[in-house]
Amino acid sequence: MPVVHLVRHGQASFGADDYDHLSDLGRAQAVVVGQALATRGLRSPVAVHGTLRRQRDTAALALPAVPAQVDGRWDEYDHLDLLKRYATTTEHDGTSRSVQVLLDQALSDWVLDGDGTWSAFSGGVVDALTDLASGLESGRDAVVFTSGGVIAAVCAHLLGLGADGVVALNRVAVNAAITKLALGRGGTTLMTFNEHGHLDPASTTFR
Repeated sequence: MPVVHLVRHGQASFGADDYDHLSDLGRAQAVVVGQALATRGLRSPVAVHGTLRRQRDTAALALPAVPAQVDGRWDEYDHLDLLKRYATTTEHDGTSRSVQVLLDQALSDWVLDGDGTWSAFSGGVVDALTDLASGLESGRDAVVFTSGGVIAAVCAHLLGLGADGVVALNRVAVNAAITKLALGRGGTTLMTFNEHGHLDPASTTFR
């Protein structure tokens, strides 16, 4: 039974001018998750990531010997644009926790909006997973280096969850965590979500 591991990228650079690059800790997390993947007996793994630098660099550090495919459907949504569109206030104290509160509400409003953009985003993610699964040969596994919102969208789809579920999953997504999917005859099954026991507690981050 083929297995797909969804890996959230290492910590990006919150508060910097360019968010889309790994922090020093994020680079270390990427190496650690690569070590964790190496213990799983991956079978001729296929590696995939989106177009974002933080996803690409996590893949390169975690699986340096595996050439990665690029599929933009695994890209994260633009959280800054989301806040501009849906946040009722832009006031926060500069901490990632205060920004997360604003993002939770904005994400919920987006999922419930009905303007079609959430459906396009989540549908694209599901299509990317479907295409990956259909092209995965028997006896091979895949590792997708992506982002928290994407993983939340996949899991919410598999579990039949609505806006509250998407927000709850997105909120607790840990950097460099692993979510495991099994591809069986009956479809795709969520086996584990957000595994991060390979990370030292002191180096476990959400943003």
